[in-house]
Amino acid sequence: MTDRLLLLAPRINDTGLQLLTAARRRGLRAHTATRWAVPEELSGLRPAHLYGGPLFADVVGRELGIAALEDPADWLPGLPYELTGRRIECSTLAEARRLRRPAFVKPPNDKLFPARIYPDGTGLPGPDALEDDFRVLVSDIVAFDREYRLFVLDGEVRTASRYLVGGRLDVAPLEEDPYRAGVLAFTAEVLACGGLPSAVAVDVGLLAGGRGWAVVEANSAWASGGYACDPDRVLDVVLRAAGPEEAVAPSDLRHRRALATVAR
Repeated sequence: MTDRLLLLAPRINDTGLQLLTAARRRGLRAHTATRWAVPEELSGLRPAHLYGGPLFADVVGRELGIAALEDPADWLPGLPYELTGRRIECSTLAEARRLRRPAFVKPPNDKLFPARIYPDGTGLPGPDALEDDFRVLVSDIVAFDREYRLFVLDGEVRTASRYLVGGRLDVAPLEEDPYRAGVLAFTAEVLACGGLPSAVAVDVGLLAGGRGWAVVEANSAWASGGYACDPDRVLDVVLRAAGPEEAVAPSDLRHRRALATVAR
């Protein structure tokens, strides 16, 4: 065993359990935190990596010297319409509150309010909850027949899984899915556009009504469920996506999450 640490958030999910096992097989010190803090006995271990949501990254990232990579807020809106199948704007919460039409609204990275269809902007969090300049993505409403998650490292899909069919959870490895070739071909087009960190999770799907393939969203690999993906390959992506600050490649410097200072 080495001093290399993988710290997982409390309330571990199935993917976290799989990563815990995979990391320990490699000789990493893989631990699940019992509270939202770095365990005292692990605080000096380096290099360090993490797996958990944005709040966990904010709580432990600075102390462990971790750079947590995330996709830019304007990545999805900046893609060609041919790859998204819908209009998507990067807006502010103040502007979104003025919407008087139905739209799908979500925070780009954090989960500070539910990502869902809002009948209009009046149902969004008010200025007492979130600042007016908080960035949000505002999208036309579309439906997907099938959705897939792909873990990407250095522009290459390392492992992938189906997770939704007909709006319902339906998990299977991509290798067992009849649309595998289409998923990979479309994802290659998306990745060719660039703009993402070297380690990321990308969701794509088949639009309802025979409208073809479209990007669903990108996600931070260190906060993404693996569904039926290969845990060892997911781990490869996670270790790059949330690892030592000093090991970040120059091309990834702009993708570092601005880790919040969290009161203890």
